Amino acid sequence: METALTENALLGGRVRLLQPRRGYRVAVDAVLLAAAVDPAPAGRVLDLGAGVGSVGLCLALRKPDCTVLGIELQPAMAQLAERNAACNGLTDRVRTVVHDIARPLPEVFSRFGDVVTNPPYLAAAVADPSPDPSKALATVESSANLARWLEVATGALESAGTLTIIHRSDRLEEIVAHLVRLGCGALTIKRLPPAGRVLVRARRSEVRSVTESPPLVLHKPEGGFTDAAEAILRHAAPLDF
Repeated sequence: METALTENALLGGRVRLLQPRRGYRVAVDAVLLAAAVDPAPAGRVLDLGAGVGSVGLCLALRKPDCTVLGIELQPAMAQLAERNAACNGLTDRVRTVVHDIARPLPEVFSRFGDVVTNPPYLAAAVADPSPDPSKALATVESSANLARWLEVATGALESAGTLTIIHRSDRLEEIVAHLVRLGCGALTIKRLPPAGRVLVRARRSEVRSVTESPPLVLHKPEGGFTDAAEAILRHAAPLDF
């Protein structure tokens, strides 16, 4: 992984973030995903594919009584996530461990009230991977495909838990089919125009029910973020699901 780092800020400077200067860089997707989660008081959250820890840090900042355990495939990224937790004074509530979710999860990675995930968006069969190995792993499915990501995510939930995922909107039908097959058929969908992204919230139910939440429009026609998006991205407002 590229060793040169930059220090950036999320949530209007509330979160400090070290990340590689080149390769995969944190985008607004991570902040939107964190804003879409509403853990119970003292809730435990599992972040699959934690990267440098951006989702967990934004969530812990907004919800000061929750704890977040991140799982990350790349050791160098997990080390940065741990450094970022320390930089933000959150080592007591945000941890990241190295694990390949293609392998079975240890028992400690189970029974979470919330699971959040921002999986690689591209299937290996159709992707043109970045020459940067770290970026390629973050953006293209490798040892675990989308079906496996969702199997692990749903398997780590408490019986009444909630999975929240952000992904490409053109893979929504595939996501829904996997979640229904895995017994999480109670689905709420929130689109994020004009970006080709969608948030999906899933809960256990053998009966399929799909609710469309009002979309969150991210950009003004003349450019720049809408006021609703700015409130989430800059001022740490929750995302209304």
